[in-house]
Amino acid sequence: MCWCIYFQTEGLVMLSHHSLSILGIVMVLALEYSAVEVNAVIFGSEVTNPFLQIRWFLRESGYYHSWLGDVVDFLFVLLFLGVRIGVGGRLLYCELSSPVPLPVVKLAGAAMYAVSWIFMLSIGRFAWRKSNHKYKTWREGSRHPLHSHSNGHIKKAC
Repeated sequence: MCWCIYFQTEGLVMLSHHSLSILGIVMVLALEYSAVEVNAVIFGSEVTNPFLQIRWFLRESGYYHSWLGDVVDFLFVLLFLGVRIGVGGRLLYCELSSPVPLPVVKLAGAAMYAVSWIFMLSIGRFAWRKSNHKYKTWREGSRHPLHSHSNGHIKKAC
């Protein structure tokens, strides 16, 4: 959070994510209640972080625009969708339907899930643009093949 504020590298959504995580930790420490729920939310929120870091290292080393960069991006999107949206949605449902968590904990969980959906929309736009770019590049390559489709003999003009 301090890095993001000092270097101004992230936008409002990421700062909201960090703020909600910090507030959640402070809340459960003060209340001495619902630590399991908050830890599960934070773990689910950070499980995709290694792929973001690998992506950064690939960019810095010049290997991002390779099959490895595509694999990292695919796994990131798949994990984000599966864990933060899928599993996170199930956990939010359980939390909201349970009488045990305090209303403030339920509100915090819903806020964190809303931030995950904002991230998901942004990631979806990124994946759509990247897929379209890859498809257009592939189509251009198939229209202008590098190799002739002949068997090595010169074709006669008709």
